[in-house]
Amino acid sequence: MVRVLIIAPQSSRSTRRSVRVSPRTEVTSFQRKLRVQGVVDVPAVRNMQDRDRLLWSPEHPHLIDVSLEVLVDGEMHDTAASYLGLRTTGIDRGHFLLNGEPYFVRSVLEQGYWPTSHLTAPTLKAYRAEVELIKELGFTAARIHQKVEDPRFLFWADRLGLLIWGETANAYAYSPRAAAALTSERTEIVEQCRPHPSVVTWVPMNEPWGVRDLADSAPQKDLTIALTALTRALDPTRPVISNDGYELTGGDIIALHDYTTDAQALAAHYADEDATERTITGRGPQRRRPIDDAAQPVTEDAPVMVTEFGGIADAAEGTWGYVTVSTPEEFEEKMGGLFAALNASPVLAGHCYTQLTDTLQEANGLATADRRPKLDAAELRALITGRSES
Repeated sequence: MVRVLIIAPQSSRSTRRSVRVSPRTEVTSFQRKLRVQGVVDVPAVRNMQDRDRLLWSPEHPHLIDVSLEVLVDGEMHDTAASYLGLRTTGIDRGHFLLNGEPYFVRSVLEQGYWPTSHLTAPTLKAYRAEVELIKELGFTAARIHQKVEDPRFLFWADRLGLLIWGETANAYAYSPRAAAALTSERTEIVEQCRPHPSVVTWVPMNEPWGVRDLADSAPQKDLTIALTALTRALDPTRPVISNDGYELTGGDIIALHDYTTDAQALAAHYADEDATERTITGRGPQRRRPIDDAAQPVTEDAPVMVTEFGGIADAAEGTWGYVTVSTPEEFEEKMGGLFAALNASPVLAGHCYTQLTDTLQEANGLATADRRPKLDAAELRALITGRSES
């Protein structure tokens, strides 16, 4: 079944209007109403073989073209065309699910910043090139960071097959006015991004940004809980992370930020279930409690992901990273060790490397600010995925 919602102008006279969705399926009819909605049956989805052929995933980003015809008293009055992707997301027993099956999320932090044009790509072709670069390096997902990504980027994520974690910019500091703005904007963000099959997870807030006193402030804690609940109410089909990183106040995924720069120490944090439990219930990798026990409980059997790690920077004056290296060889050794540490964990359901490109003073990208990989792309892909293709 495919649900259809169409907004149309109100008529000044009582006329019979209907909407037909290709292949010539009439959804519903209405008189002098602003909205029309209904369900279109897709019989092939009920068949196992045809269902797999139709479903959207990064490996097979199958999209279905849709044409709409608006009829007025039986005559075609307007037409429109779009597309959709059929896929489901969810969580179950410590796994992230895509189309009902466990799916390991191999993600990269994407700030979407260009030196010459800032938060908008310099050209339309740059959006496609960005998605292609992310996939070329072996990632299956991108965690959009502190921005609402341009629909033209999401278009190519839909077309080429890239999972997207939808975030937004947080407030500089907490205030009732900031809380009101974030709540209002959240509704618009979900409505704008919801149609994209590539968007699979919502992240209303990063760490306690804008709610710095979260652990001791009831209003700040309530804001994160409210944004999580609002997002679920607006879209119950995708997992929601309350405040990605630490001091989680609920949500569906235990999303940890762990910038441990020693590969052996990082591996020890998630070596098995007991080690992972100690990491979650202890003080936490960033010396902040991973979960705020006084808030709403995290969803039972929530998957555990390290949603920020790495941050290896070039040693250059005026730049910054969680650890610096001086040569390409040192960069390769350090980065490869961190990826190997997390790829070896039998517990983690995914991870997200910081970050795709150098961004202003943050020289910790896998590529430079002008999108040149710091190592050969094939070498990076082998280190990231743990699989050599030679």
